[in-house]
Amino acid sequence: MDKKVLDYVVEKTNELINAATCSAETKASAEAWLAAVGTDQEAEATKKYIADLEGDIMPVDMLISFAESEAGAKVFGGAEAAAGVAAHAKEIKAGGAAYCDCPACAAVEKILERKEEILA
Repeated sequence: MDKKVLDYVVEKTNELINAATCSAETKASAEAWLAAVGTDQEAEATKKYIADLEGDIMPVDMLISFAESEAGAKVFGGAEAAAGVAAHAKEIKAGGAAYCDCPACAAVEKILERKEEILA
């Protein structure tokens, strides 16, 4: 991977790890990738990391459905808060967003935008 691309992915990966909205699984995957950078395991770890990120990013339609569910109300701290999340998600979807815009998903989206360069 090109040094500039690597530096970018490392930066976005650190943003992901530090995001309050980053799941434990995604954080573990990000940390494992960082640990593999510069080793003979980097290429394989990079493939796994990208696959993990693709599976973890929240599509905006899924966010809307979840926020409008009973489970969403529990996660977001009540029906009113969940309704606010759903309304926000609908607003960003109307603006063209494909994914959730929380800090973790935003970092993942930025990494995945460079997928072809990362895997080259």
